[in-house]
Amino acid sequence: MTIPLLTLNNETTMPALGFGVFQTPPDATIAAVEAALQTGYRHIDTAAAYQNEREVGEAIRRSGVDRADVFIETKIWITDYGYDATLHAFGKSARKLGVGQIDLLILHQALPGEFTLTIEAYKALETLLADGRVRAIGVSNFMPDHLTRLRDETSVVPAINQIEVHPYFRQSDVLTAKAEHGIVSQAWSPIGGITFYRDGSHGSTLDDPTIKSIAAAHGKSPAQAMLRWHLQQGRQVIPKSVTPSRITENFDVFDFDLTEDQLAAIDALDTGVRGGPEPDHITRETFGLEISEA
Repeated sequence: MTIPLLTLNNETTMPALGFGVFQTPPDATIAAVEAALQTGYRHIDTAAAYQNEREVGEAIRRSGVDRADVFIETKIWITDYGYDATLHAFGKSARKLGVGQIDLLILHQALPGEFTLTIEAYKALETLLADGRVRAIGVSNFMPDHLTRLRDETSVVPAINQIEVHPYFRQSDVLTAKAEHGIVSQAWSPIGGITFYRDGSHGSTLDDPTIKSIAAAHGKSPAQAMLRWHLQQGRQVIPKSVTPSRITENFDVFDFDLTEDQLAAIDALDTGVRGGPEPDHITRETFGLEISEA
């Protein structure tokens, strides 16, 4: 199966469906990424803060899939913000991944209280883009006000903004703000895993009656119905799993279409409650993490 491609605002293309490795332990990452590549995924999303970039690179090499056919995305962590520090952080990630060029490099969070550092980090990404060391650049967990300030103080519009989006937290205002500037929305926790492994008070999206009913109407699983919801609304998705059967299931989402009423019914499940940390609460003091050199 060929995965549809999304065209970013600098004409770079990326698969509409990718594979994420957030919270995947290093010793499980190689097998999970190899399984994903064997299934047909061609986009792998990692981050310096996940501490499994090295294993992602090893899995790609072991897979036998040509490097040119794999779209690699990683993220700079906040402790490496600042122009020179971010350039150095690119080198750390590239060495761990074992590549000379990274397809998509993004800032993992905004630093609202030290936004000058965020701006300098993004300017480093612009330099890396101009030098051809990365193919596209972007951000993650940026809210509309962060995007506005970034746009006012830098030259390159982010290609993507990776944010928490799932049926219980759609972030419609952020999606709208990005669409206005040609920024692709990339959904982390696309099937709402964060709603039940961090805060079970909302229940599991996988057990939601509306989602289960929609999925059953198509002979699909709730996870597949949610991924289809994202894809039909133009979002890029990066589901994660270490279970081969789930990895395969999440890939099998291109042979059915949800109706407009079904899409609207999933939209209506939005609770407005975020599962991840509040973007405006991110500080280096609270979320600092040293990223190793090797």
